[in-house]
Amino acid sequence: MDKKRDSKFVLGDEELLSPPPTLRPSKSHPLFSELAQLTEEDSGELQWKQRARWVKYEESVEQGGNRWSKPHVATVSLHAILELRNYLNSNLVLLDVPARSMEEVADHLLDNLVENGILEQEKRMEVKAVLLRRHTHLYNQQQLTPDSSMAKIPVIRSLAEIGRSISSKSTGAIATSGGGSGDGMSRTKTQESGMETEDGHLSPNPNPKGNKQFMRKIPKGSEVSNILVGEMNTLRKPIAAFIRLAEAVNLGAVSEVPLPTRFLFVLLGPKGRMEKYNEVGRAMATLFSDDIFHEVAYKARSRTHLLEGVDDFLEHTTVLPPGTWDPSIRIEPPEKLPPKKGGGGGEQGDNGSGGDGSGNGEELDSEAEEEEEQRLREENGLTRTGRLFGGLCNDIKRKVPWYWSDFKDAFSTQCVASWLFLYFACLTPIITFGGLLGKATNNNMAAIESLVSGFICGIGYGFLSGQPLTILGSTGPVLVFESILVQFCESYELNYLEFRLWVGIWVTIILFIFVALDASAYVCFITRFTEENFATLIALIFMVEAVKNVGEIGENFPVNKFADHSNGYSCECLPNNTLEYEQDNVTWEYVKFHECEVAPYFGRLVGAGCGYIPDVFLMSVCLFIGTFLVSLYLKDFKNSSFFPTSIRQVVSDFAVIIAIVSMTLFDMYMKLRTPKLQVPERFEPTLPTRGWLINPFGGNPLWTIFAAPAPALLATILIFMDQQITAVIMNRKEHLLKKGCGYHLDLMILAGLICACSFIGIPWFVAATVLSMNHVNSLKMESESAAPGEKPKFLGIREQRVTHVLIFLTIGLSVFMTPLLKNIPMPVLYGVFLYMGFSSLKGMQLFDRILIMFMPTKHQPDHMFLRKVPLGRVHLYTVIQLACLIMLWIVKSVKKISILFPMMLVIMICVRKLLDYVFTKRELKILDDILPKSTRPASKTDHSGKGDGKGKAADLENGSNYNNNFQIMVNGAPLDRKVSVNVTEEINKTGIWSNLNIQNGGLIERNRNSAKDALNEEERQRLT
Repeated sequence: MDKKRDSKFVLGDEELLSPPPTLRPSKSHPLFSELAQLTEEDSGELQWKQRARWVKYEESVEQGGNRWSKPHVATVSLHAILELRNYLNSNLVLLDVPARSMEEVADHLLDNLVENGILEQEKRMEVKAVLLRRHTHLYNQQQLTPDSSMAKIPVIRSLAEIGRSISSKSTGAIATSGGGSGDGMSRTKTQESGMETEDGHLSPNPNPKGNKQFMRKIPKGSEVSNILVGEMNTLRKPIAAFIRLAEAVNLGAVSEVPLPTRFLFVLLGPKGRMEKYNEVGRAMATLFSDDIFHEVAYKARSRTHLLEGVDDFLEHTTVLPPGTWDPSIRIEPPEKLPPKKGGGGGEQGDNGSGGDGSGNGEELDSEAEEEEEQRLREENGLTRTGRLFGGLCNDIKRKVPWYWSDFKDAFSTQCVASWLFLYFACLTPIITFGGLLGKATNNNMAAIESLVSGFICGIGYGFLSGQPLTILGSTGPVLVFESILVQFCESYELNYLEFRLWVGIWVTIILFIFVALDASAYVCFITRFTEENFATLIALIFMVEAVKNVGEIGENFPVNKFADHSNGYSCECLPNNTLEYEQDNVTWEYVKFHECEVAPYFGRLVGAGCGYIPDVFLMSVCLFIGTFLVSLYLKDFKNSSFFPTSIRQVVSDFAVIIAIVSMTLFDMYMKLRTPKLQVPERFEPTLPTRGWLINPFGGNPLWTIFAAPAPALLATILIFMDQQITAVIMNRKEHLLKKGCGYHLDLMILAGLICACSFIGIPWFVAATVLSMNHVNSLKMESESAAPGEKPKFLGIREQRVTHVLIFLTIGLSVFMTPLLKNIPMPVLYGVFLYMGFSSLKGMQLFDRILIMFMPTKHQPDHMFLRKVPLGRVHLYTVIQLACLIMLWIVKSVKKISILFPMMLVIMICVRKLLDYVFTKRELKILDDILPKSTRPASKTDHSGKGDGKGKAADLENGSNYNNNFQIMVNGAPLDRKVSVNVTEEINKTGIWSNLNIQNGGLIERNRNSAKDALNEEERQRLT
């Protein structure tokens, strides 16, 4: 084929040149596709009626004609796709047509149809009349009836007017005949309809505004592809045309939405095959919704490129056997789609175990990924800089540009919901921890000291830290450490707070040294294996402690199983004989027990059952379970089918707050004496003999200053591991954080806060894993304009500092909100604990793998690691990880050895290193993360730009054709689907293709008298 371009913009023949670069689309846009069908109304009027639309998934007009179907995955028959390919191969392909209106598009199309002998000249007017018929859409069908004046748009004009309307700058002059009388007649009808534009062209636009309500579902910058299918009595054979406009143009009411049209596909044929035409139109729209063909359509320079796009689509199409599937069944859109990485062949390569010819490619991919991991570690400050405080300086440089945006980005109702939720989530453990700490430290530090520590540490960390998403809190290991320190001081008769001050000073010094030496860089050895063990342990602690606390309520208020008089549980209200006034007018049998001893009765309760408070434990269980279930259900309410999206999102954001308020109101209505939240009412130290400032030289021997480094080193390991493991979990790459990490800066700020807390004599706060994970989960952002049927896309976390600051500001002010907070039942807050622990486990791979161990193979979910790793190896990895988790639980639970908990986390890292000798590198890469190497591997990746991908892209830019390897860009990344089978050659051999070539409704028989019109190589040689 010779690459010469004619003036008709008919591409695909080998004698055509590529279109001028100025006319081709500069870039691709998202597409909204619409299928319209030519229908005849009862009045005999023809009009184009909308039948289906695609943003990503298909929505069809139901048979009733007055509502849209649910969005579903488009399913088209293989025959329809092959017939569509047939039309693209043998009919018109008009690329980069410089039309500005639907009338100009019709003129271009008809000129080429007539010139190529596909359409007879005498049928031109009738076909044009059909193309310019009125378009109606589902949203306005009730507004436009067939009897309205808008339905009577004249479409037949004289030959003279048509001749003058053809633009001489487009495809060249077409010889036409005409006269003045016809022009006058047509103009009169046009003026009566009120639908004539300034340039004399018809505009089929009864509603220029379009369906603007649906616009929020369409991505910004989208363009339209219109598919028109219909049947005409006068046609003997189908005519089809694929049209790409040089510039996207708003064609008015042709489209449902007020967006410019870029593509049109027209299919008109004889009567009796409307169902087939409709299926071909659906196939065309489905191709447009495919990412690959979408890019091909924008960048194609010839018919061949479009055919290659169809062949690629066929190569990756799944065919369902007709006897096992009902085509009328609508497939629900999937929860998530596979990643677009490396095209369609990536999965196969991943699943393979590395055979001949593929090992080198896998090795190169592995080394490229290792280089990418190394680059990410450098960006996140997880590599040694080789200079003092180098990591800290880099963290500050990384975070300073984002500091102002950390406050601006908080203007969202989602942040308000997160603040209120985390306030209650943080307040309860602080008060509970304060009570336990008071018992352990002989009230040297208790609830009020914990509130003050939360206020100071929370606000300081929120304003100055590198990762303000991390929530500080009190932890169990810190409580154990404080208990051991108290016992040591009692043994040597030392002042506990003074000795603790020196321990805190040494902890600060050691952490300061860690920051100077970039010790946080070793955090990169904490992989998912250690992260999940630690996070699962903390989540289980939250859940177990919540249930245990509710059980303690049952011990204090046991269930009364024998509440009758015969078993000694009687109680009655009697008059108080010691009173001086008479009480004869009171019916004492009807006085409620809780009103008996107060005004106006002032009676007395008599009986063995009077000290029993009924139903407290049962009510507590109801509040506990109710809070958990309401929070869990409302959090997922955004995915339900009720109410508009905005309302569902608000309910989901405020789920926990709604649960707390509703259960508290329910408790107040029942008026039972359930345990309530106890908040200190006065701002003063718990122990009257101490002040708010600790004297470092108050009376302890001098040797205690030099003895303090020993316990300080243990505390440093505890704090470092607690802080950095939580920070690693917060900074996971799946959270899509954009503002960077700050491991060194966080540790520096924490060191300063520990020093300040030691001087004031208040508890040390470190990163709390479960609270931090719930903070991140409450700030997840999702796309607002999702295509119908498409699940909202996760966009990342709303990174800001305001919620952290507000949480701990209100915690500090809780002392002044005691009258309000004392009405909240403790079982409600225990229910919040259970919810936080459970929600932290959701999405954790370890939790999923534990559940899989108890599932039959056929019921196991379709996780990617199950596809790529043998099930036995997955179970072995899970058993090892579960054994480590049990070991951590035992160490945490046994008080005598619980202080060694931080060392166990270090042992977890060593265990993970030993797994390199048990599992292959590929298995660990899928189930965990690859440990960093001591030295950076040399790059073997070819960056010269001479690879196949770039060469193919260059071939496309030059308009050349290569065999079914079409290099395109999807979402800014090259996607190369390598077709292993030449689809064109294989299709040509099939019987169905031969049938399409000869059947009446299939391929258009063109006058092929020269080699340029040949359909295959054999015919080309014969005609030559």
